Amino acid sequence: MLAKRIDKLSESITIAITALAQELKAEGKDILSFSAGEPDFDTPRVIKDAAIDAINNGFTKYTAVDGIPAIKEAVAAKLKRDNGLTYEPNQIIINNGAKHSLFNLFSVTIEKGDEVIIPAPYWVTYPELVKYFDGTVVEIQTSDATAFKITPEQLKKALTPNTKMLILTTPSNPTGAVYSKEELTALAKVLEGTDVLVASDEMYEKLIYDGDFTSAAAVSEDMFKRTITINGLSKSVAMTGWRFGYMASHHTKIIKATKKLQSQSTSNVNTMTQYAAIAGLDGSADEDIEMMRKEFIKRRDEAVELFNKIDGLSVLKPDGAFYLFVNIQEVSNDSLGFAKELLASKGVAVVPGVGFGSEGYFRFSFATGIATIREGIKRIDEFVQELKAK
Repeated sequence: MLAKRIDKLSESITIAITALAQELKAEGKDILSFSAGEPDFDTPRVIKDAAIDAINNGFTKYTAVDGIPAIKEAVAAKLKRDNGLTYEPNQIIINNGAKHSLFNLFSVTIEKGDEVIIPAPYWVTYPELVKYFDGTVVEIQTSDATAFKITPEQLKKALTPNTKMLILTTPSNPTGAVYSKEELTALAKVLEGTDVLVASDEMYEKLIYDGDFTSAAAVSEDMFKRTITINGLSKSVAMTGWRFGYMASHHTKIIKATKKLQSQSTSNVNTMTQYAAIAGLDGSADEDIEMMRKEFIKRRDEAVELFNKIDGLSVLKPDGAFYLFVNIQEVSNDSLGFAKELLASKGVAVVPGVGFGSEGYFRFSFATGIATIREGIKRIDEFVQELKAK
C-alpha cells in the first residue's frame, strides 16, 4: 500500500519525546519537559499587530510562490545589514519554515550516489532527508573534547569525488556550538577547488551569548558562491507556529528549482505570516530579541553550573542556541534507555543523544522558566545518584 521510500524515514525523536511528555501531562502526571526546541516567550506584539493589519487590509489571498516582493526585500536587507551578504530578489525564496527549506533544497540537489557530509551531533532531520532522497550520509563525529566542531583535517578526510554537500549549523542544535570566522575560513579553504555545496543552517543566529556571529557565506567569495544560506524567525522572535523560513543562494537555478517544486506542493507561505515577518526582520522586534537573549543567558549560566555539580554528569557552556548537550558517559552509554527511565521515574523529559548521532549524551532545552529548570535538574541529580547506587 505504501511507497517504499517512506520506510527510509524515522519519526523525529524530539517530536516523539515531546508528544509523550504532553500525553503523560494530560493524564495528570507531574511532567517537566525539556525536549522541545521552542522558545517559551510569546511572539512580539509588533509582529502580531502586523499580521492583524494584513488581515484587516484584505491581504488574505494567494501570493507569488516565492514570496511577496516586500518580504523578499526585507530578507535581502536583513542579510546585507546583519551578515554582509548581497542577494537579489531572484536569489531568495520564502518557505514554510526552515525544515521546508531543507526539504526543498535536498529534493532538487540530492540524487542516488551523492554524499552529504553532516557533522555529529546533528539536528535529527538532516540525515533523514538525505536518506529520503537517496543520498548517502557521511558523518563526522565530534565531542565535547573538540567543542562539538569539526576540523579542517576531518573535513578534508571526508571529501570524496561523490561529495555533493556539507551541512553546517551555527549556532548548533543540539550543542549550541558556534563556529568563529577563523574556523569557518579554515573550512572554506578545504573546499576551494571543489564543486561541493554548503547548506548553512543559521536559525539560531540571534541567540549568541559569547563572541560574534559569522555567516558561512560571508568568509570568502568562493564560500559565498557555494553556500545556500537557510534561516527563519522561529527561534529569534518566537514565531514557531507561524512557519516562516527562507533560503538564499548565489545559484539562481537552485532558487528557480525550489520555486518550481513549491509551486506544485505548498505554493506560497501563508500571506499573513509574510506580512508579519517583515516586522521580525526589519529591526522592529530588536528589543524583544534582546530581552529573550538576556534571559536565555541567565538560564544557561545557572543550568550549566547546576549540571556540573552533579557527580557523573558534565556539560560545556554553549555559545548560542538554547540547549545543553549533557555528557552522561560516566553513568550510561544508553541515552535512549536513560531518557525513558528518567521520564518514567522522575517525570523529566529530555532528548537522547543517540537521536542526534552521538551516544552518551542528552539534549536539555533551557527555553523554559528558571524555576522549572531548577526543579528539573534537581530531579535529574536524584535519578543519576540512584543509578550510580545500583
